[in-house]
Amino acid sequence: MDKKEVAAILQEIAVLLELKGENPFKSRAYENAARVISGLTKDIHELVETGEIRNIKGIGERIADKITELVKTGRLKYYEDLKASIPPGLVEMTAIPGLGPKKIKKMYEILDIKNIAELEYACKENRLVDLEGFGERTQEKILQGIEFVKKHRERHLYHQAEAAALPLYEAVSRHHKIIRASIAGSLRRKKETIKDIDIVASAEDRDREEIMDFYVKLPDVEIITAKGLTKSSVVLKSGINADLRIVTDEQFPYALHHFTGSAEHNTAMRSLAKKMGMKMSEYGLFKNETELIPCKDEVEIFAAFGLDYIPPELREDNGEIEAAAEHRIPKLVELNEIKGILHCHSNFSDGANSIEEMALATREMGYQYLGICDHSQSVYYAKGLSPDRVKEQHEIIDELNSRFSDFKIFKGTECDILGDGSLDYPEDVLASFDFVVISVHSRLNMSEEEANERIIKAMRHPYVTILGHPTGRLLLGRDGYPVNMYKIIDVAAELGVVIELNASPHRLDIDWRYCKYAKDKGVLISINPDAHSVDGLNDIKYGVGIARKGWLEKPNILNTLSLQEIEQFFKQRKSKFQSN
Repeated sequence: MDKKEVAAILQEIAVLLELKGENPFKSRAYENAARVISGLTKDIHELVETGEIRNIKGIGERIADKITELVKTGRLKYYEDLKASIPPGLVEMTAIPGLGPKKIKKMYEILDIKNIAELEYACKENRLVDLEGFGERTQEKILQGIEFVKKHRERHLYHQAEAAALPLYEAVSRHHKIIRASIAGSLRRKKETIKDIDIVASAEDRDREEIMDFYVKLPDVEIITAKGLTKSSVVLKSGINADLRIVTDEQFPYALHHFTGSAEHNTAMRSLAKKMGMKMSEYGLFKNETELIPCKDEVEIFAAFGLDYIPPELREDNGEIEAAAEHRIPKLVELNEIKGILHCHSNFSDGANSIEEMALATREMGYQYLGICDHSQSVYYAKGLSPDRVKEQHEIIDELNSRFSDFKIFKGTECDILGDGSLDYPEDVLASFDFVVISVHSRLNMSEEEANERIIKAMRHPYVTILGHPTGRLLLGRDGYPVNMYKIIDVAAELGVVIELNASPHRLDIDWRYCKYAKDKGVLISINPDAHSVDGLNDIKYGVGIARKGWLEKPNILNTLSLQEIEQFFKQRKSKFQSN
């Protein structure tokens, strides 16, 4: 059992304890231990074997015993017994936005509500209206939350789908009878959420049965829902559906294009084919209805239409076909063009690792700089920094920077946008940072007008560098506040404020659908992992995928600048306002 699995179980224990009404300090201890485990830089098996796990701050003796049992046996009796003592539907209800364990426990004890279906029925019967601590407004919000859960129940976050898909793809592609294979579908297009996994492969007809037998018996498969010679469908242990389609090698390019999608892109391509006297399907590209136009790959398929190659990320019928016809397909940003990482947290606030650990890990990954952006003072639940702690942090950063000749830690902050649009630090504190990220974390229930006014007022503060996660959404967990992103982008263009593309796979915010507009307006985008641990630094790749989907190129991304260039950028932005 690895550290992610251990942390997930500790986090679930925290929720289960809350549902049982245990001492809140006990629940918080498990929650804190889960965060500590997530941020470990050493191998958890080694820490358990040496007993060093017992010396780690934030992990008490009893929790250390449980971690040891988990790592050594892969099981934990305490967890299994605790889970068995609580109706499973109560845990499912924690997925409803805004509904916490305390309210769930109360509904269970007083109204005997044990799952989402019973809760929905109770709301429609107005049974929550007179329940102490609830009322009509709460009942209405719970119903909205249930609808949200229903809407997104069959979708999965990109990183979870990718983690499930890669072992399947690697196993299939390594099979000795497979000629070619590729992941297709929305995963290949880098959509922010994924419904299912699609793999397309080519093989000889005589080998199909052997390959399909192999596929449905892979270790991650839990349920076989269909098995045939051309398509087999399974449900993985992760709960994600996964399809394998086998075609002839001659058909492979056409099948890959078709099953990559999107449906809208495919419809537009078929319409273009018809106008050009051709016919297009998953089986081929034909002239005179039946005469195959041979194409060895997707590049040749697009070339047959007189089009430049369209990268999978752009295939959303968002102007990509017209751009390909006019040789305007952008040279999309690549992960290796990112030179540094901005907006990361340390254990000064709610991060799991020290500034030094975050810096060394970033440098080890080949980046030239790191921006530490811990929370500001009003964010008490995340140990937001007082002005005195800001000074203490800056002294540590200065000392660490004195050790580096080829790397720099920038002094940043994720400064809260308060309810009235003002910032959470006075001007003298803001002036002490190299750059300032501003974000909304409180009072999320706003009208569009309120959200626009609040954010735009904050953006007009002279020390602001970057607007962080501009809609505040949590994918599959919470819709963003109803801000008008076109207005926000227009103001960013006017003020020279950078907009963040928060690369956390739980956010991926700014949405890719607005990136093209930002690009046209000349607004720089900063791809920031919002990392709260060393492992979180790797989330930068998900942000690059969304940037590519948004048509962004290297010059559109702030952190493709070298250390010297971004240092100059920060200095010029500060001096511009300090001189006024």
